[in-house]
Amino acid sequence: MTDRQVPGLALVTGGAGFIGVNLVRRLRVLGWSVRTYDLQPLPDAAADGVEHILGDVRDRAGLDDVLDGVDVVFHLAARITLATRDDAAWDVNTTGPATVARAALDHGVRRMVHTSSVHAFDLAKAGPRLHETSLRPGADRPVYDRSKAAGEAEVRTVIDAGLDAVIVNPTGVIGPIDLGPSRANAGLRAAARGRLPLAVAGGFDWVDVRDVVDGTVAAAAHGRTGENYLLSGHQRTVVALARLAAGLNGRLGPVAALPAWGAERVAPLGERIGGLWHSDTFTPASVGTLLDDPVVDRSKAERELGYGSRPLEDTVRDLIWWFRDRGDLGSSPGRWRGAGRRRAHQT
Repeated sequence: MTDRQVPGLALVTGGAGFIGVNLVRRLRVLGWSVRTYDLQPLPDAAADGVEHILGDVRDRAGLDDVLDGVDVVFHLAARITLATRDDAAWDVNTTGPATVARAALDHGVRRMVHTSSVHAFDLAKAGPRLHETSLRPGADRPVYDRSKAAGEAEVRTVIDAGLDAVIVNPTGVIGPIDLGPSRANAGLRAAARGRLPLAVAGGFDWVDVRDVVDGTVAAAAHGRTGENYLLSGHQRTVVALARLAAGLNGRLGPVAALPAWGAERVAPLGERIGGLWHSDTFTPASVGTLLDDPVVDRSKAERELGYGSRPLEDTVRDLIWWFRDRGDLGSSPGRWRGAGRRRAHQT
């Protein structure tokens, strides 16, 4: 067993987020002592036995305080955005990784795992398969995509200066436990409630948060310094995924899909209207993501990390059961109830 595999003190930035809560729980099971650092309080569901400190990953002084005695840093803190312009997201996603990486190097941590995203690659130009050497996003790509690529570049600068770090790139993360919930999980909850009659035609690669967590922990132990690892799951259209979620709760999911050409035309208007309610759910970036939909090659993570992904049906089932146990799905039939169970397994 190498030193990287010996449990010690882990710092998880963004520990109050979706992946963070699941990672903290997993690290605790594996025997790690865990300290989290986030702008938000740690949910009660993840707080047991965890030292939580409120702070900003762009604050070097705050990081100096929390890095004392830390063996491994898991950097998850980020701002997800589907807006055309988001200066705050750019700052968090670029300055954050740079500051955390530099502080980790200066404090002599034995390893850092930077959780980036599949969006750090150009999904529109990936060709038939996206892999770790695929093109990075250019100026024409959404701000979130460019910010994640720029954040990785900042980390690589510190790796060149001597930091032992690896980078993982999950695809579309779904599954329990999600106290937010995230955009994708919120959409599946709406479908399970019978409140999603229409969805955009298109799909994505969806991965279970628990598999992402396992891949992240494996990267800390086995990943090669400076390497990227794509953590993918399974491709599925939004309509099929929503119908699966709806059928598990006895509802009918989307009865129609908005054609790609129609979605692209109205997305700019959707962003303007959504902006009035501070929503970026239906924007050119969100529609474009579903229309790009490359095949994501995870063979490198399988070979080097022992990575694997469970069936998508298991992920959605566990998510819907988790929502149901929390009382988040309601008990009365939705308007769109009907052939949901039959259609839920269509792809």
